[in-house]
Amino acid sequence: MAQVELIMPKMGESIMEATILKWVKNVGDSVEEDETILEIATDKVDSEVPSPVDGVIKEVYFEEDETVEIGKVIALIATEGESAEPQSSPSVKEDSAPAHSDNGHEKTPAPTTQQETPPQPEPQPEPAGAAEDVPRSSGNRFYSPLVRTIAEKEQIGLQELEQIEGSGLHGRVTKKDILAYVEQRKTQPQPQAQPQPTQQTAPSQEPTPATQPVRQPATSTDGDTEIIEMDRMRKLIADHMVNSKKTSPHVTSYVEVDVTNIVNWRNSIKQSFQEKHGEKITYTPIFMEAVAKAIRDFPMINISVDGDKLIRKKNINLGMATALPSGNLIVPVIKNADHLNLMGLTKQVNDLARRARDNKLTADEIQGGTFTLTNVGTFGNVMGTPIINQPQVAILAVGAIRKKPAVVETEYGDLVAIRHMMFLSMSYDHRVVDGYLGGSFLRKVGDYLESFDHTQRI
Repeated sequence: MAQVELIMPKMGESIMEATILKWVKNVGDSVEEDETILEIATDKVDSEVPSPVDGVIKEVYFEEDETVEIGKVIALIATEGESAEPQSSPSVKEDSAPAHSDNGHEKTPAPTTQQETPPQPEPQPEPAGAAEDVPRSSGNRFYSPLVRTIAEKEQIGLQELEQIEGSGLHGRVTKKDILAYVEQRKTQPQPQAQPQPTQQTAPSQEPTPATQPVRQPATSTDGDTEIIEMDRMRKLIADHMVNSKKTSPHVTSYVEVDVTNIVNWRNSIKQSFQEKHGEKITYTPIFMEAVAKAIRDFPMINISVDGDKLIRKKNINLGMATALPSGNLIVPVIKNADHLNLMGLTKQVNDLARRARDNKLTADEIQGGTFTLTNVGTFGNVMGTPIINQPQVAILAVGAIRKKPAVVETEYGDLVAIRHMMFLSMSYDHRVVDGYLGGSFLRKVGDYLESFDHTQRI
């Protein structure tokens, strides 16, 4: 009987882990090729993981609500065949380097015989700030990274954590268990520490450290304040934004652009365009076209950083920040945007925006971006200071288009006229993008917008 390892798939560049939302299939269940085995989530998208083969679920190594690193084995599927050695899932692209575990050692292959419990990693020293498996031989239970994160946030120490009754496999504490304990702790007094003997401590003994005070959850005393828990996506977005600020020293440059020709052109064709193609034409594909042209002129804006090396991307893949009904943002990506004309960009922009709002984007459509555009003008803002979408090195914000008096150069001299003006603001990683490159690129985008061909028809 052959065995196939199901690997946690890579869900996007810079995404290193995913949370298991639900096991659709359990140990002993039969599965067909491409049938959904489990549902997972990252900070960008929820997705289903299909079975790469026909077979039977033999082992499941992680529980629901656990966060798992990309590339780790999450389940074992038994199939009909001669080989007894586990084979990697063919549905996942693996790097040429061997897979590694949390502690940097090569991944231990899954067992070839049925076991009641998954193989346990050898005990390793726990790095500072990391949540590693606690060996069962020490008398402690395994605590997932998600459980440990909640415990740290709620100021729950290891001794208190060990008192929580777990409902998971082998008494493991799940997310549901620890959240229920947190809710119970709000209304019930905290368990008292074990009473100390009444006799005085001998001089040779170490003093007992003071008990860490437990932080009480935020509450409203007057009833006029509502405490709202962040949803999963908002928490992950928050982490992503903080990480970007820690990684890249942000600098923002600004230019003001005259987009009168673009506004007049769109107003003249938007009705006929919708009648002909059945959809609206917005300003976004026009902005995308200008950005793609400018990247061709300044390819060193289309890079990422790996230590002290610069990774220059040959493909121009433009991400567009899109607001979801929940208020969160997602960034679908237009691949090879410089190969599309304005009509092609319009169809891509409309399709991706529509499916983003309906939560129907695939994992491939939110990864691989090399530059991002966000439209703060949608909210009536004239400019912004956007945060870089790592591992990219720049992000462009377009502001609201407003009528205002401006000086116009004509063959009869300078005139003051009412024009449609817009601010562009671009944040860039000052480690690798200096003021000359950032400012020149931004000005070039503005030049392409101002020289837009208002006589074209699509």
